Amino acid sequence: MSIAENIQKIKNNLPETVTLVAVSKTYPNEAILEAYQAGQRIFGENKVQELVTKYESLPKDIEWHMIGHLQTNKVKYIAPFVHLIHGVDSFNLLEEINKRAKNCHRIQKVLLQIYIAKEETKFGFSKEEVIDLLNSEKIKQLTNIEVVGLMGMATNTANEQQIRNEFKSLKTLFSMLNIHHLSLTTLSIGMSSDYKIAIEEGSTMIRVGSLIFGERNYP
Repeated sequence: MSIAENIQKIKNNLPETVTLVAVSKTYPNEAILEAYQAGQRIFGENKVQELVTKYESLPKDIEWHMIGHLQTNKVKYIAPFVHLIHGVDSFNLLEEINKRAKNCHRIQKVLLQIYIAKEETKFGFSKEEVIDLLNSEKIKQLTNIEVVGLMGMATNTANEQQIRNEFKSLKTLFSMLNIHHLSLTTLSIGMSSDYKIAIEEGSTMIRVGSLIFGERNYP
């Protein structure tokens, strides 16, 4: 099927409460434009240089999301335009995002990444760390960021029950934080391989690449 048909197939089965981020990393502008012409406006990239290059050459009404691990020394390049930063996994990174957003006279929306997988290669806060952080005075001083939700990546496994349990644990944390007077709106869980499970477990944002654009030509 074409990119447009793939997008429509996914959207036909999405609840209205779930936002689709088309993960366009490594794909050429032509593929992104095909998705754009099919009505998709939200795209996710995981490398800063590629994100900046695509932002400069593609339509300006695209909503760009930074979905990969972000180094503090790269924040300045995307600070003027990025809509949402998904993988914020340290207070130092929050401070840098806040500084750069202030320089750009913006309020930067971010998601805090929570470590839910049984893999050492994943990043993120522990549940205890994020509770302490969101209840701390120091985060209140970061006036140019807005924490709008949480993000997590499940273990890369064929065990669907394990994936479901990891998503469920993050949804429980998300709900608990909202009970304690926070207004988090976004739970970004679920990718091409597991987004249907993620939706069943409460996801409000899914990140889908290969099911839209086709398989990538790298491992």
